[in-house]
Amino acid sequence: MSDDGFHPVFFELHSGLPREGPGDDESTLRALRMCAELPDRPDILDVGCGPGMQTLALLGATDGTMTAVDFYQQFLDQLAESAHAAGIGQRLRIVRADMNDLPFEPDSFDLIWCEGAMFIIGIETALGSWRPLLRPGGYLVFSDLMWLVPDPPNEIHGFLSELDPGLTTVAGNLARVEAAGYEVVGHFTLPDRSWWADYYDPLAERIPATREKYADDEAALATLAQQADEMVMRRKYPDAYGYEFIVARVSP
Repeated sequence: MSDDGFHPVFFELHSGLPREGPGDDESTLRALRMCAELPDRPDILDVGCGPGMQTLALLGATDGTMTAVDFYQQFLDQLAESAHAAGIGQRLRIVRADMNDLPFEPDSFDLIWCEGAMFIIGIETALGSWRPLLRPGGYLVFSDLMWLVPDPPNEIHGFLSELDPGLTTVAGNLARVEAAGYEVVGHFTLPDRSWWADYYDPLAERIPATREKYADDEAALATLAQQADEMVMRRKYPDAYGYEFIVARVSP
């Protein structure tokens, strides 16, 4: 195992993927349009940016500056290369940091963005610790895994609760947002296709060859099995859970 608890095969499997979780540019831009009162040149922070597909979409849709943060250097390197190729790297600052300890001053950003990564430190923790970084009237936009039904089937409930013990419903997370002092501007569920095109489909293509490579490594095989099981569960229970975008705002 690596120091962060992931088997190295996890990063080998995920290296170079377009995304590190469900999402698509259309949904990213839909959420951005809900931030109707951003300044003309907003300062944006993307926390847990991964390889940064959404970072590039936000840069392309605004005249602002982006600060992209992740703990894993390989993701940041991939983002830097993509931004340079797109000709928009001059408006992007890349920072390697832990989302538990972001190295920024209060009132630094007009918009904080986080797609699929809040669960790492817990949604309630993130809502509280990131709020001081927003300027008055600033927005916090995030997507994360949530139950879409109040009583999910036992099989998927047990599987996902083991991966994310803090998993709750959309209504439960909206209540968390309001309790942390934000106004809920809006929310929507990512379509099922957002799980596949840039995430599960390219991931699935890699699993057979990787499984063969690590045929004698039980820990690696367990990691690969868990990744494959995620896809099986997604096909069985697409209506029980999903990624929900929530757009929130602090008082002007």
